[in-house]
Amino acid sequence: MSGYDPGKGEIVRDRLRDRVGRVMDREGACFQLRPLGGGVEWDAAPEDIEPVAVSAALSGHVAELNRHSAWPV
Repeated sequence: MSGYDPGKGEIVRDRLRDRVGRVMDREGACFQLRPLGGGVEWDAAPEDIEPVAVSAALSGHVAELNRHSAWPV
């Protein structure tokens, strides 16, 4: 999304990886995103991120929790 510049703490979707994360910082040309449930940050290019609606953010959070769940899905 051209011209989109999220601030720290904002929730965004990384279209390339199809993941939702919280903006932790910006280093050089990339944003550092962290899963909503916590975990390891990843880098995302500005052109790969977009704002998300609250419902999508919650859905992303549930997906992250399920990914780390010990229960079979």
